[in-house]
Amino acid sequence: MENVRTENRDGVLIITIDRPKVLNALNAQTVGEIWSAFKAAHDDDSVKAVIVTGGGEKAFVAGADIAELALMTPISGKETASRGQEVFLFIERFPKPVIAAINGFALGGGCELALACHIRIASEKAQIGLPEVTLGIIPGYGGTQRLARLVGKGKALEIICTADRVTAADAEKIGLVNKVVPADQLMSVAEEMARKIASRGTVAVRYAIEAVMNGSDMPFEEGQFLEATLFGLLCATDDMKEGMSAFLEKRAAQFKGR
Repeated sequence: MENVRTENRDGVLIITIDRPKVLNALNAQTVGEIWSAFKAAHDDDSVKAVIVTGGGEKAFVAGADIAELALMTPISGKETASRGQEVFLFIERFPKPVIAAINGFALGGGCELALACHIRIASEKAQIGLPEVTLGIIPGYGGTQRLARLVGKGKALEIICTADRVTAADAEKIGLVNKVVPADQLMSVAEEMARKIASRGTVAVRYAIEAVMNGSDMPFEEGQFLEATLFGLLCATDDMKEGMSAFLEKRAAQFKGR
């Protein structure tokens, strides 16, 4: 891959969008390479958690490739948006924890990529926003839907319609990011969290992601039914037996993911 780098650090896969000369802007090739990286991680049992970040010091991903967008027709525009939505939905429903380590500008498609991740940790230097209306378009990779679900309709409309950037501190206040850390600690904090989650019951974490991500779009009673069903399935796993035994025996659990 030309624009995306991957590194497996003892089960934590680091996916780096690496086009620093254009602030890691997303073009069709890069979106395709993100898809390939996640598909490989999905099929690799050695990968227990994923961290997504940007190459260089300035940007996580500073939007889409405007030169590519400017040439789109109604048909190609719809196809591009649909493809981006497909890739980002795959990330959102990924069965392993995905953490966005936002190291700088997360604008447009970069904000939408971060929103698709399960957890967002931001550098104190990060700036987040959806500036599409300044170009005469709207977010097309799920931004209008995920942002409203995360921070509420009113705040989402303010961010989208003003196109103003949100500082890391303000993003934490409104729940757009989980936490803000000094820039030089970003990756170590993200990796520490990834390893902590990876040490928990593997199947339980997978089902927790499924319950939250699918259940949040369901009526409450249906979400509870999904939760109860997944809870019941976990009672048949070796991980459940190991977790319970380890607790009663006052030792650390050794989960096998089955």
